[in-house]
Amino acid sequence: MAEERLPVSHVLEASRGMLQKQLYVVFTSPAKGMEAILKNLEDHLKFQVDLEKRGIMFGAGPLWDDDEANWSGEGMVIIRAESLAAARAIAEADPMHKSGARSFRVRPWLLNEGTVTVQLSFSDPRYRLE
Repeated sequence: MAEERLPVSHVLEASRGMLQKQLYVVFTSPAKGMEAILKNLEDHLKFQVDLEKRGIMFGAGPLWDDDEANWSGEGMVIIRAESLAAARAIAEADPMHKSGARSFRVRPWLLNEGTVTVQLSFSDPRYRLE
């Protein structure tokens, strides 16, 4: 059976009025084992924080194994970029990918639905994010 596909324009028309925020998701997987990941983790996290501070990163973190008790080194990074090529260039610059410790795949993602709740308390330094 042939794979069914719709043009992006159809999806955009169907979701007209929704957020339609174009983002890019980097799925990252171990390429050389956990030792290589741990060796590059500090530089990778510094890179991630830099992306966050520059407003490029929307969110990121590890993907736990299905048992929710272990981690096999996979992760996901959601970034803001002007194009798929620009998103790939950002992913290629990650020390984890530059070192070969992880491989990656970048997918365009249209953020349409969802909610974020933030509560800030000014009288003491507390916040709640849901």
